[in-house]
Amino acid sequence: MVDNKSSKDDTSVRITESHDLSDTIRENIIKGVDAFEKIQPQYAHSISNLQLDYLLTVKNTVQNAISAQKQFASIWNVPVATTAAATSYTEQYARQASEVINDLTRVADINNHLAINAINAARENLRIYNRTVDAMTEFNTNAVKAWGSYFTTQQQVFKQ
Repeated sequence: MVDNKSSKDDTSVRITESHDLSDTIRENIIKGVDAFEKIQPQYAHSISNLQLDYLLTVKNTVQNAISAQKQFASIWNVPVATTAAATSYTEQYARQASEVINDLTRVADINNHLAINAINAARENLRIYNRTVDAMTEFNTNAVKAWGSYFTTQQQVFKQ
């Protein structure tokens, strides 16, 4: 693409080619990010569905396991202790199991709030970073324009 011209013309051709290359790189990266942006909701939806299916499977497994144990106990005539001590033990076990589940539920709720707050903080940090990049770009553009104006003025002084 470079013709046999003076070195001044060669420089302008190289700058134009470099500018075109930069634009091409920028456009290709943006296309890639746009493609990811289009598939990301589908990806998040699929993960959410997998989590829900997993939870339903766990519930189903527990229900079926307990049902099977009850059936085995009734078929094989496994005696169930009905003494006062056995009843007391059963009540205590049920109370402690309920307390543990309630505590785990509270822990999960607190963990959920912390995770959501951390995600929201990360999103806010990205917004701040984006504004910072915009401000730095504007500053650098203004600095380049100022220096360009200064050098143009200096070149005109030396040409006279």
